[in-house]
This record gives sequence, structure tokens and C-alpha cells, in this order.
Amino acid sequence: MLSIFMDVDRNGRVLKGLGVRGPIRSVVLVLLLLLVACSGQKEYRIAGRTMGTTYHIKFVGNRSVDVAAVQASVDACLEEINQSMSTYRPDSEISRFNAFGEVNRPFAVSADFWKVMVTARDIYRLTGGAWDGTVDPLVNLWGFGKAGPLEKMPAADEVARIRGQVGFDLIGVGGTPVLIKKVAAVSVDLASIAKGYGVDRVASVLRSSGFVDYLVEVGGEVFAAGRRLDGKPWRVGINRPRPEAAAEEVYKVVALQNNALATSGDYRNFYEIDGRIYSHIIDPRTGYPLENGVVSATVVADSCTLADGLATAVMILGPEKGIALIDALTGVEALIVVRHADGRFSDHFSQGMERFFAD
Repeated sequence: MLSIFMDVDRNGRVLKGLGVRGPIRSVVLVLLLLLVACSGQKEYRIAGRTMGTTYHIKFVGNRSVDVAAVQASVDACLEEINQSMSTYRPDSEISRFNAFGEVNRPFAVSADFWKVMVTARDIYRLTGGAWDGTVDPLVNLWGFGKAGPLEKMPAADEVARIRGQVGFDLIGVGGTPVLIKKVAAVSVDLASIAKGYGVDRVASVLRSSGFVDYLVEVGGEVFAAGRRLDGKPWRVGINRPRPEAAAEEVYKVVALQNNALATSGDYRNFYEIDGRIYSHIIDPRTGYPLENGVVSATVVADSCTLADGLATAVMILGPEKGIALIDALTGVEALIVVRHADGRFSDHFSQGMERFFAD
């Protein structure tokens, strides 16, 4: 940017000392002021729908930005991911893979799908199976999937039978964009990391377009780059983990600069049978809904895909094991909120998490 320094009085007239006289001086002044105005920065906002939810983006750019073109690029990117990983589309890659019945035969996939599956495999191994992208048959069994809600608890032998179809190690992830089923019945649902991957891909689109200051949010998962227009870090609120809490009711505020953030919670999606509460988050290791008191987990990481998966995993691991895992990872922090029987909350932080909290 060209910087122009001049002395101007309160009426906008150039004062003496510029070495320009008469009408030419006025012309020069107008041109210079126009140049300064045109080079100014502005914050833009775009929004839309994707993956069964909404997205919101803020970005800082000069005043000549073609906002419609930016949104078109974002929408095209998100449509590609939806067509790849939506289990609600029968012709999507993930639906075709789930219907693929051949064992030990390669199934070619796109680069997007393969990248998410590589991260899924890594999170599965990292968490000892607490996060598992093949858990969907158990989610359906417990009434939180496409099959609809339950009227009574499933029998223990049925839980055990379905558990035999679950386990990310039943899928081979090749060194190239190829997947291999080891058991024909195994299926994948990447909903718990696909939104995070969408955030990462949109951030890449903005970065490739030359933007350095932006905030991307898809379904509550976030990546923040650079700073806001006022030069301050981006600020993101964590919702208060109560069923009755309004969407704008904030529990903590996190300041982000070149970080991703994802939050998982069980306080919105649950049901009650015979006086007992059942969470939509299923522990794939046991086959049963979560019962450790954790109501919310927020993870900050370099990648939103990783943060998204880890947020679910540390909920299942609980505060002690969850925080121990996060503390063992480089560049990852977390807040785990536990609700006690008397209704009070207790917060559990990783070693570096508190530095992200805004005043």
C-alpha cells in the first residue's frame, strides 16, 4: 500500500509546504484522497447453509473485493465436501463406500475423503478407540440416528452384536486414495469431523485468494486467521452447557489467532427412559451412551478436523484421561466441563488452555 503523508486543515484543505500551487494543488489533493480511500480495509461477512447446518464467515479485505465471487468459491468447496461425505445423499462417496460389499478389495476415493479418513484413523489410534468413525450402527441402535428415537432400551445381546460391526481397524486406509473393507458390514459416518474438515478447506480457499485475516465457522466449528479489522484477535464464545441455555448465552470467551476451535456437548441431544437420561454420544468401546458427567469439551488446535474429532474423544475419555491426552499433544489445548449431581459445573483445563480465555 502507498502511504501518503500530508497536512490538511479542518476543512480538508492542504496546508503550505507541499510545493504544489494553484488549481493543480486541488487536483492532486483529490487524487491523493481518493487513493487513500480506495486502499482502505473493510470487514466482509458471508453466510449460507451446508451439511445440514449453517456457515458464517468474516474476512478483512480491501474495498474492491468481489464478495459474490468469494462466496461462490466457498459454496463450491462446501458442495464438494457434502457430495463426498454426506450420508444423507445416496450417491455420495461415503454412501457408496458404505454400500460396497466386497471384502479386501480396493475402493477408490477422492483426495478429500481420503484425507479425512487418514485423520480419522489417526484420532482412532490416538484415543484408543474412544473416537471411532464407524460407531454409527450403535448411534442408530440407541435412537439417535436415522432410525429415530427409542421407546425402550436395547437388549445387551443386541448391543454386543452391533458392536461386532464397529471398529475403525476394520477399514484399511491405503497410502494412496484407496480404502479397503475388512468386514463387509462396516460403515463410516464422519459427521463428527466433516464439519471441521469443511472449516479447514474453506480457510484454505480464503488463504489461496490472498486473505490473511478471517474467521470461518461451520456448525459451531471455527478457524481464525490473523486479526479482526480493529487489530484484535478474533473472539469466539462457548455456549453455556445447559439444555435451556439460549444459543447466544456464553460460558467462556476464547481469543483466537491462527487457531481452530471445536466444541462437543451432550446437553442438546438426549432423551429420558424410565427416569434415566441417555446421551447421544456413544462410547464405541462399550456400546453404551456416555455416563461420566462430561457435558462439554472444547479443543483448540492447528487443524479444525483434529479439534473436531478430539472434542468428541475427550468427552468420552473423561476429564482425567482426556486432559492427560491433550497435555501429551503438541499445539493442542482443551477445556472439559463436568456437571455434578447438584447441578454445579467444574472446569478442567489442559496446561496451556487458560491463555486463550479473553477478559
